Parts: sequence; structure tokens; C-alpha cells
Amino acid sequence: MIDEFDLYPRDEPFDPFSVMLFKALQMIAFLFFIALMAVSPDEKDGKVDTKAEFIITMDWPDNHPDDLDLYVQDPLGNIAWYRHREAGFMVLERDDRGGANDFIIVNGKKIASPIREEIVTVRGILAGEYTVNVSHFAAITGLPVQATVKVQKLNPHTMVVFDDKVTVDHTGDEKTAVRFTLDAKGDVVDVNRRQKSLMETFRAANRNGSDLDPKTMVRIIR
Repeated sequence: MIDEFDLYPRDEPFDPFSVMLFKALQMIAFLFFIALMAVSPDEKDGKVDTKAEFIITMDWPDNHPDDLDLYVQDPLGNIAWYRHREAGFMVLERDDRGGANDFIIVNGKKIASPIREEIVTVRGILAGEYTVNVSHFAAITGLPVQATVKVQKLNPHTMVVFDDKVTVDHTGDEKTAVRFTLDAKGDVVDVNRRQKSLMETFRAANRNGSDLDPKTMVRIIR
């Protein structure tokens, strides 16, 4: 019965040296394959496959009831914000209203999300200065709120342009987190924190009868 499962026919002599040599060659080939994978990473490693050129995020403490807003202005004066979520190449991906809308309905029940975050993506290159502001829309707690603002350049590799905190402390408070300038290739050539009010831009447009809609900052066709 054992002969039926013998790996070596009885009419050929068994050579243990040949078997050991064959196994050793198999092991060397396997180790070479593993080493080749380790020293030859995927060429796409570190590259972000996305249609966006920049991503700008603002987050504040989890479960916080206050409503903070992210405003981003491009070099042409377009402003992405909660009343105008698509402006030029910019898109406000989410308007986070603090405790007011951070939940989903599952089987008729509200499931709350603790995350407080707003995101703007920039989907094309436009040379000039961008301004990123944080506004305290509703100070439910009546206390200062510290938000973290991050700007990342995504292509051809991810690079952090800015990552720092800004504090707003009352309803209507507005702070410039960062201003950054791009050249024609999309490279960042300047980063600064000079203050600039985007809310005042809205108010000035309204006072001066500008052809910009003071609510959306979209040019009105007359």
C-alpha cells in the first residue's frame, strides 16, 4: 500500500543529495522573489490618484456643538462657502453645522457622528493668492473654539503646505488661517498669515452696489 504513494519509482535509485539540492534551489528562488519585491516598490507609491490639486480641511473638537465655517477665496475673487459650494475650481465638499447635522438615519434612528470637519478641494490650477478663513457662525457654548486648518498639495506627490491652529471666540468672529500663492505651474511660492476679512468683502459688495451677489459672490449678469 505504501508503494502506491511513493514519490520515487522503485526502478530508479533514490539520491538524497539531488533532492536536497533541488529543495535548496527552490528556497533560493523564493527568497530572491521576496527580495525583489522589497527593493522594487510600486512606481505609484506616494502618488495620490485624484482629480483635486489641493485639499483644504478645517476641523474642531469632536462632538462640539458650535458651528464653524470654512471660507476659501481664489485669485479671481471667487469664494467657496456654505451658500456657494462650487466657486471657480473650488468645491466645498461638506458644510458641517456642528451638532445640527452630524448624524445619519439608520432604520429610523439617528446615528450621531462626533467628527467636526469641513473640506474644500481645489480642482484646477489658477496662479495667484488663495485666502483661507475660519468663521464662528454660531457660538453655542459661548467659549473660544480652536480649529485646525491644513492645506495639502496633492499632485504629483502629497505635500503639506500649511498645518496650524486658529481660535475664534464669539459668533461672527472671523480669522485668516493662511494665505498661499501659486505660480502658473501650481507650485506654492508664498505662505503667510496676514489677516483679510472675506465677510467684509460681502458687506462691501452690498454697500457699493457691486455686480457681485453679496450672498454668493457670483457675478450678476445684467
